[in-house]
Amino acid sequence: MGFLIPFVFLVSLAHLSVSSTIPSTTDVSSSSLSESATNSIKMQYLEFANGDKIPMIGLGTWRAPDEEVEAAINLALEIGYRHFDCAPVYMNEKVIGNVFKKWIDSGKVKRSDLFIVTKLPPFANRAEDAEKVLKKSLADLQLDYLDLYLIHVPFAVPYVEGPFQTHENGSIVQSPTDHIKTWKELERLKTEGLIKHLGVSNFNERQIQRLLDNSDVKPEALQVELHVYFQQKPLVKFCKDNNIIVTAYSPLGSRGINKLLEGSGIEVPDLLENPVVKTVAEKHGKSPAQVLLRYITQMGVTTIPKSTNENRLKANIDIFGFELDGCDMKSLSDQDAGIRLVEFRNFDFFKGIETHPEYPF
Repeated sequence: MGFLIPFVFLVSLAHLSVSSTIPSTTDVSSSSLSESATNSIKMQYLEFANGDKIPMIGLGTWRAPDEEVEAAINLALEIGYRHFDCAPVYMNEKVIGNVFKKWIDSGKVKRSDLFIVTKLPPFANRAEDAEKVLKKSLADLQLDYLDLYLIHVPFAVPYVEGPFQTHENGSIVQSPTDHIKTWKELERLKTEGLIKHLGVSNFNERQIQRLLDNSDVKPEALQVELHVYFQQKPLVKFCKDNNIIVTAYSPLGSRGINKLLEGSGIEVPDLLENPVVKTVAEKHGKSPAQVLLRYITQMGVTTIPKSTNENRLKANIDIFGFELDGCDMKSLSDQDAGIRLVEFRNFDFFKGIETHPEYPF
């Protein structure tokens, strides 16, 4: 299946501007970022230590074909999205870059209005490959710098420009990785102005602590799977205690993962059909998806739902005009069931990856 793999891993490890365990948020209309937005969308932000802001709602771009993602990015920019989550393994950065260039060149947005995230892929998760892969992403996205650069996963496979290498039995060929050595190289690239903020994705607490203990630039963001059935409360607390911004991927579940697991016998729960979620949605006159996203942002976590549907794109970002009360939050907190949807070892293209010494789960 090559490396167009289901990395819905969402973004962000970052120093907060406050030392409390609840990140500070800022309310701003996205139209104040750019007059080109067709609607005035209220947005909340988390702050990094240097005062840079990350919008709490962004757009995920995983598993979207070229024409579909091009239309979705254009629609999202018109609606008011300014935070976009990308990755080389999604195989669509060139198309996304064309849209960014068109909007910036036309003056409809400024580069400084946008918060762009991409990632160091598993086939380049080593110091000697980081620079060339980062610069390829910058070239494909037609950008001079990235707002946030994440190590996509803690494990590594050999460098390829095509399908991942496999053994005769179908298991993936692995390669060692040295997180500290790779991180030091990313710190160097940050000093060159290519990266504003550094983080990781799909790392566990032990792996993050190792970086905290051996870095000059501390991890500023962590992107992980997080939703009402998998709330990762201890990991979120650890990150907040260490001034790391958390970004939730698959906040509404993932239809892409459902398709990948067809025939596997693994059941994927439908978050949107949860009775408690539906009851809270009815109470507020909102959709179940809006309630799920609002819950995550009220946890102090940013999130990057993926959609290419215009109505859902509009609804997903329009969540800051209402607030869940204490009873709502408690009811939704109680839905946590420890159900992880993105389990890499369940995917055929990662067969056997759980034996890698840095497998995080």
